[in-house]
Amino acid sequence: MEAQAPVLEQASIDASATLQLLLDTVSQLSMVRHLADIQAIVRTSARRLLKADGATFVLRDLDHCYYADEDAISPLWKGQRFPLESCISGWAMVNREAVAIEDIYADPRIPHEAYRPTFVKSLAMVPVRRVDPVAAIGVYWAKPHLATTEELSLAQALADSVAVSLEHVRVLGELATTVELSATDPLTGVANRREWDRQLGAAIESNQRITVALVDLDHFKAFNDANGHQAGDELLRECADAWAAMLRGADLLARYGGEEFGVLLPGVSTELAVTIMDRVRRSTPEQVTASIGIATRFLDEPLTDLVARADTALYAAKSAGRDRVVVAD
Repeated sequence: MEAQAPVLEQASIDASATLQLLLDTVSQLSMVRHLADIQAIVRTSARRLLKADGATFVLRDLDHCYYADEDAISPLWKGQRFPLESCISGWAMVNREAVAIEDIYADPRIPHEAYRPTFVKSLAMVPVRRVDPVAAIGVYWAKPHLATTEELSLAQALADSVAVSLEHVRVLGELATTVELSATDPLTGVANRREWDRQLGAAIESNQRITVALVDLDHFKAFNDANGHQAGDELLRECADAWAAMLRGADLLARYGGEEFGVLLPGVSTELAVTIMDRVRRSTPEQVTASIGIATRFLDEPLTDLVARADTALYAAKSAGRDRVVVAD
């Protein structure tokens, strides 16, 4: 019996530390006022609580799963969207049930191709809200690991606290409705890719005269590597705020994906669009620069062709030395 005492004592210390971490996390969540703060707490606490190699915070965006945030030993899917029926976070939300998977490649619910580039071998996923889930929390291991009942309970306790925090943020007006959530990028507060596609499609259908611009931060990966993902997230927020202040009320700024943003400029000439977007470029926070590609719609030009021309102009701006505005042919 004496030989077992150190092991039991260490187990008691570990359990006490885990409980304290959970209590600290619940306390932090009780004071948040912004969705971005919830994400920051979840991405780190979930990983620490379950001693995992990665964690994600996934928001339900109507019929899609939006991987809003993550903390992991290498990149997962931050900023990406997947159809609800094709991802395990969607399964957890639709079925209102936690799931633990020891071998992801032996489970048909896992989109294996999306996981192959990652370190993930095992995972656990829990829904946020038992009735009508609005989010999910995922934790991931680089080595085979079947989450225990106790670990799932810890993850679910965190998810239940997040549900309360989300309701608090909703009452404060930052998470007013599911529709608003589905139209807004939770990190930067500007429109998300879904809303960009909707408004651009509507403008095309109404045959408006429109110009689109794609804005990409230069050397953003190097900034992230040097300063960390939290600093990178803060920089994206600062850029979105600075750029939005340079636009007209009728313009739409959207997070297109990662460090790339889109701007819809209705009813402007190419010359005015260049003036506006150069103002946007010069307002970029001093830590980085931005490259911008612009395209004005030809008569009856399809949406995909318009955006492709803007993307080609953006690539030309990058190739010409970055920190400049280039207009598509």
